[in-house]
Amino acid sequence: MRLTLQYTFLEVDDHEAALAFYRDALGFEVRQDVAMEGARWLTVGPSDQPDLGIVLQSVGAGRSPQDARTLRELLAKGSLSGLVLQADDVDRLFERIEATGAEVLQEPMDQPYGVRDCAFRDPAGNQVRINQVSKG
Repeated sequence: MRLTLQYTFLEVDDHEAALAFYRDALGFEVRQDVAMEGARWLTVGPSDQPDLGIVLQSVGAGRSPQDARTLRELLAKGSLSGLVLQADDVDRLFERIEATGAEVLQEPMDQPYGVRDCAFRDPAGNQVRINQVSKG
């Protein structure tokens, strides 16, 4: 039996800003853009992983007003989950993303657990960490 990840979801509060980050800074392709009932689901993903979609959904969509409010508050604090990506050259990718004005959380550094990584916040506040497996 084979089990793969097809979609993962991130809450965002500004789809155009998210698009600029995920498409323009990270280089993901846009797979789908759906607007319905006051919400929007924008699916992006890496071109070499066509079966993986990262869905950037309107914060709180489909949830109760109280839950939506709580999610908006957590998103504003940067307290929701994010993504961990892997790159062949984390330093080069860091420079490209930093040049877009993205919020840097951590510059590239070697970690004691065997990766070199860096971290950013997307425009909504979600953390995006980028790893490179250390050679050696």
